[in-house]
Amino acid sequence: MKVIGLLGGMSWESSAEYYRIVNERVKLLLGGYHSARVVLYSVDFAEVERMQAEDRWDDAARVLRAGADALRRAGADIIVLCTNTMHKVADSLGPILHLGDATAAAVEAAGVRTVGLLGTAFTMEQDFYRGRLESHGLTVLTPPAGDRAEVHRVIYDELVLGRVLERSRQVYREVIARLVERGAQGVVLGCTEIELLVSQEDSPVPVFPTTRLHAELAVDLALRGSGPPGPAR
Repeated sequence: MKVIGLLGGMSWESSAEYYRIVNERVKLLLGGYHSARVVLYSVDFAEVERMQAEDRWDDAARVLRAGADALRRAGADIIVLCTNTMHKVADSLGPILHLGDATAAAVEAAGVRTVGLLGTAFTMEQDFYRGRLESHGLTVLTPPAGDRAEVHRVIYDELVLGRVLERSRQVYREVIARLVERGAQGVVLGCTEIELLVSQEDSPVPVFPTTRLHAELAVDLALRGSGPPGPAR
């Protein structure tokens, strides 16, 4: 079994989910007393969030690159960046298992071509993530400005703080319904915290939970000994 390196803390709430899912999948596939070979480097999200807000992405990239390098020194064979938003700086981290590629592979396997994308404002409004999905031939729809603002607010004011509120779940259901009305055949839960709030029960079309998809693919690669897939060409 290869060693999975989790670069997390953005937020620790979702990074804990990564650790749980990785070990559950190893147990499912190998049985017995097996657990995953994992090393974790967790950043202080307050520092990273401030860099996001101040548009200091180069500084954030240096912080995450230091974490990725530390994971490699600790023996990690596969690096998993436990956040969608910070994939904005993924190209500066060296080889990683890109979350966008893991998600696109699952969407394509489900036979879906048009997806709605939920995430932070950075993820929904900038090209680094949407473009990665589109490089696989997918059509990506994002909510209108008001819905994007509310989706973003719930993530930062509630979910990263461990607050899971029923009224916010209803907000997300309504946003998803409007995406489906516009033609979304599936919905990408493109923030690792969203899975704390929304599940398949909240959507009339398939949802693609990026945390679970990313973590499970990391295990499959660790057990196969393969390298991470690249973007479509």
